[in-house]
Amino acid sequence: MTHPLLGTRHLVRLALRRDRITMPVWIVLLGVIPAAVAGSYGELYRTEAERQSLTTGMAANPSLNLIYGPPFDLSDAGGFTVWRYGTIIPFFLAMACVFTVTRHTRQEEDTGRQELLSSAVLGRFAALTAAVLTGALTAFGTGLLTVVALTGAGVPAAGAVAFGAAISLTGLVFTGVAAVTAQLAEYARTANGLAMAVLGIAFLLRAIGDAAKDVGWLSWLSPIGWSTQVRPFAGERWWVLGLLLGAAIATGAVAYFLSTRRDVGLGLLPARPGPATAATGLRSPLALAWRLHRGSFVGWTIAFAVMGALFGSLAAGIGDVVGESQATKEIFERMGGADKIVDAFLGTLGQIFAIIASMYGVQAALRMRSEEVAVRVEPVLATRVGRLRWTAGHLLFALLGSAVMMAVAGALAGLLHGLRVSDVANQVPSVLGATMAQLPAVWVVIGVTVLLFGLLPKYAAVAWAVAGVFVTLSLFGPVLQLSQTALNLSPFTHIPKLPGAEFTATPLVWLTGIAVVVFGAGLIGFRRRDIG
Repeated sequence: MTHPLLGTRHLVRLALRRDRITMPVWIVLLGVIPAAVAGSYGELYRTEAERQSLTTGMAANPSLNLIYGPPFDLSDAGGFTVWRYGTIIPFFLAMACVFTVTRHTRQEEDTGRQELLSSAVLGRFAALTAAVLTGALTAFGTGLLTVVALTGAGVPAAGAVAFGAAISLTGLVFTGVAAVTAQLAEYARTANGLAMAVLGIAFLLRAIGDAAKDVGWLSWLSPIGWSTQVRPFAGERWWVLGLLLGAAIATGAVAYFLSTRRDVGLGLLPARPGPATAATGLRSPLALAWRLHRGSFVGWTIAFAVMGALFGSLAAGIGDVVGESQATKEIFERMGGADKIVDAFLGTLGQIFAIIASMYGVQAALRMRSEEVAVRVEPVLATRVGRLRWTAGHLLFALLGSAVMMAVAGALAGLLHGLRVSDVANQVPSVLGATMAQLPAVWVVIGVTVLLFGLLPKYAAVAWAVAGVFVTLSLFGPVLQLSQTALNLSPFTHIPKLPGAEFTATPLVWLTGIAVVVFGAGLIGFRRRDIG
């Protein structure tokens, strides 16, 4: 009888080789950022009065609690770092773990590679265990680097260990969640979607629980809420780590149990069979693209609508939160680059919408590579459908889909902010325009993805790493006081900081031109290369 874990070591080595680029990028980006922020704390808040003002202002601010979590202690570098990134880093690490586990489980079955591997001597749980170990290595690698870097920055070791452990165990929880959804769904995209939905609900529960004191118990229903309740650098609650570890073990156990209830290639929630013949309106490449993208497009659009309404309703209160703290004003001004705090917040809001839309765009563009790897594109191209016509259907959703989402978010943010300040007529076009001005930068990110797909298809997934670098430079670069040369690498840096700054069309024209060039190069490369 074959041991259920036979072959796990070889599969782990294979997974690490395939992730030799993406895994180090995730670990380094997420692990180093906290230490860089801790190192800049002393320069941002030089006096005790400024630090006390920061603590008082943030503690009374439900708007920022919604985004960053509760500020337990902002009087030192460690407490400030945890407040600033204690929810964001676990969120992104959870994303990395979800993608890692799905890539090495359900996606392997989608492409048929798992069946090929299973035809050799391979244990029943080898593939799932290898994926879980790879996700766990990502989580613990990030946590370990965080501890080492924070300790090197001079913060207390106990708080650094608590923070690193909270980050790692949150990633491990969502490693287990992804392992479960990989058993439920029949396709990798569905498994990713289910796991990301769980992550979104967890973040939302934490946000509402931290912002509204009368329903603070909601935060205790979320693994991300548990990571903040560990309270690193503010009287560590080590026992909360047990909740995260217990949840990770429980989700992992459920995944192993479910894996014994299904066959390779099938999910416990099988897809419904469609009709034998397609309707007349579905017999085109565009209709096929709509069938493939519609679920993701609708889900992302709803998420953008919620974000736009939520953050738009918070904008009017930002100025009251900052109060007289000059240092806090500097942070917001560096993030937004505008004179007025509310305008800076709205400008940053538009940038955040654009960054998230670029993530959707990368995902939509990479669907072409997924179809190619799954050998579903060859039958389509064997008909009268040309390559450019086939790609046009997918790119329509990547380009216009991201534009629609940003328009929805910008319009709702402007509407809710306008209702709060009784100026809907001016705020809707102002916020909507500031959001849509970011679109050329989004198209550049999508264009890089198409370029990789067309010229280097085996490395198309590197587009996620490129997008991650752009996100890091845009969101964290100003706070980390990186050089302008480094910040200029991100296309989002060149967008005018609307609505507070003066509008200039030149950078938008340049970015649009760059997007056209990289799109063209990618499509030419796809026309000339072999399929497969």
